[in-house]
Amino acid sequence: MKRVTGIGGIFFKAKDPAQLREWYRQHLGIESEEWGCAFQWSDDPQKDGGCTAWNIFPDSTKYFDPSTQPFMINFRVANLEELLNQLRSEGLQVDPKSGEDSDFGKFGWVMDPEGNRVELWEPPASE
Repeated sequence: MKRVTGIGGIFFKAKDPAQLREWYRQHLGIESEEWGCAFQWSDDPQKDGGCTAWNIFPDSTKYFDPSTQPFMINFRVANLEELLNQLRSEGLQVDPKSGEDSDFGKFGWVMDPEGNRVELWEPPASE
């Protein structure tokens, strides 16, 4: 079974997200909204191949909990339900909120052995 198909996003905490977003805009040319931005990519210039999200969260966010790390990586997956079942069978603790549908697709979460929260994302069928 293919597990991860790519990086869906890089998320990290900052003391002043607006100021840090401005630094990235000014010095690296990364234009972003309050939620972040999406880098579009495709193997075929005629098709939309998807994107990688980049987002700066306030350092007070609870979104990364129970991890205390200042970052979280979102991995794109082909079949979230199948992967979550496989991870459970391997003894990993899968967040009970995992697998819920949203406009952005399905999400799941596990913790790695170093205490990093890992987000798994199955994009909606249209992507």
